[in-house]
Amino acid sequence: MALDNKIDNHDKRSIQDMIAKKKNGKNITSITEKVMPAILFLIAAVSILTTIGIVYTLLTETIEFFKRVPIMDFFTGTVLKPLSQNPEFGVLPLINGTIISSIIAMLVAGPIGIMTAVFLSEYASERVRRTLKPMLEILAGIPTIVYGFFAFTFVTPLIREFFPSVEATNILSPGLVMGVMIIPMIASLSEDAMTSVPNAMREGALALGSTKLEVTFRVVIPAALSGIIASFVLGISRAIGETMIVTIASGSSKNFTFDITQSMQTMTAYIVEVSGGEAPAGSTIYYSLYAVAMTLFVFTLIMNLLARYVSRKFREEY
Repeated sequence: MALDNKIDNHDKRSIQDMIAKKKNGKNITSITEKVMPAILFLIAAVSILTTIGIVYTLLTETIEFFKRVPIMDFFTGTVLKPLSQNPEFGVLPLINGTIISSIIAMLVAGPIGIMTAVFLSEYASERVRRTLKPMLEILAGIPTIVYGFFAFTFVTPLIREFFPSVEATNILSPGLVMGVMIIPMIASLSEDAMTSVPNAMREGALALGSTKLEVTFRVVIPAALSGIIASFVLGISRAIGETMIVTIASGSSKNFTFDITQSMQTMTAYIVEVSGGEAPAGSTIYYSLYAVAMTLFVFTLIMNLLARYVSRKFREEY
């Protein structure tokens, strides 16, 4: 009897210990459930806070610049001479160089990228696709400074062999190389959009007597149009924001011209030039760095918003 009571008391203590441990575990779980959302929110807010900090810095310094230089002179001026005795700060030469280099890049990357995507999506076997797509995406992993030296030491001399009038630094060469650089972006995103088109649409078109080429250009591409356009817009954004290629190969001449054989400067190249130490802090040229950076920020923001709008506007639901 005494032994049975002893066993019962031992069981009661064990049950009490288990209940106590369960309560402690619940307390720890409760604390964790309350703390983790706050930690996750702070981690998620890092990118937002960083963006707010960047915009605040650009705005404050840009406002200081426009206190010294009229905003209309900045956005309508065609002469940029920040280091002359009578400095002028017209941003149009930089905008012109940025747009021209981006157009050249898209003229290269657009057709090649879309045709590559068509081949990978519609004509290549699964084995070929698994082999070629990673090889294509290697281009995206090459440092841009390597592209810049490639443009300056190989592409420019090659162009001058056929067109001697091309200057040693020009906007054509970096534009062509930027086009090569963004081919993987356009090809990969477009191929993903085409692959997502249901096979039933292809099979239905083939059953109606369409050829493979007709199915590709009359069924698949229209169905994947939102993704293709978004890839183009993102490619243009990438070209607008490119720095090292244009800094090395396009020169630093602030010419307002449409002659692609001449040297021009883009907004990113100007930022690199000014931040290289020639502009003392607090000077007008120093603050012009932030005004140009703010202009570039607005450009890329508009392109990204356009990409989102196009994706939503023309998105096909299957």
